[in-house]
Amino acid sequence: MDFARRAILGQIAKLTAGAALVPLASITMSSSAVASPINSQPARREGDASKRYGMLIDLRQCIGCQACTVSCHIENEAPLGNFRTIVSQYEVSNESTGDFATMMLPRLCNQCENPPCVPVCPVQATFQRKDGIVVVDNEACVGCAYCVQACPYDARFINKKTQTADKCTFCAHRLEANLLPACVESCVGGARIIGDMRAPSSQISKMIAQHRSELMVLKPEQGTLPQVYYLGMDERFLSRPQAEPALWDVRDMDGKEIGYEFLDH
Repeated sequence: MDFARRAILGQIAKLTAGAALVPLASITMSSSAVASPINSQPARREGDASKRYGMLIDLRQCIGCQACTVSCHIENEAPLGNFRTIVSQYEVSNESTGDFATMMLPRLCNQCENPPCVPVCPVQATFQRKDGIVVVDNEACVGCAYCVQACPYDARFINKKTQTADKCTFCAHRLEANLLPACVESCVGGARIIGDMRAPSSQISKMIAQHRSELMVLKPEQGTLPQVYYLGMDERFLSRPQAEPALWDVRDMDGKEIGYEFLDH
């Protein structure tokens, strides 16, 4: 079993063994991939401390339709060329047989347990809620982009309309109204599952328990402890693949092609 798999298994085991009893903050020190928290994490504020939201993306169900990308863009009124979530589509080859398969990779903010974007904010506009969701206070943000640079998942961008940092928030405003995030609600394959990982009866908790040994996260070696889990992911996608999107030709407002990392995203 390789390092990445051991790290994620250790994290999930800690999470599911006593989800209702063990504060998820303790996971920061539980994984062998993490020696200490990244810098000094400010105190969490707002949100429901009794919950810890996470997402599981079942890649076996994702068809790459981009309904999540579109619905998120509309719900959150992102500027043209900027995305809070994306789905890249790749052709993956089998080195032994030469056969090709299509690989979908939905990406969004990982709502990390140990978020590197939070402590670098000079005005604490970026902060983590007590339920684990990382958000941005647009009234306090000065648009310095320190958080954009700190994120290892390229999940942040500077909103051209507001001139402040922008990112996925799991549609926190919808969760507070007992609604699903736009991307989850619009997913035709039911590939995105969101919920409270501290509630043993939640769908996400049950799926984590059922598929514990199969789950992966992006860039586990970063020590950020992502709370977006992937089921059915090719291990070659744990880190940034040397590839270009197979079918989607996305361009920004100046007509420049945006590649895998969606550089403005």
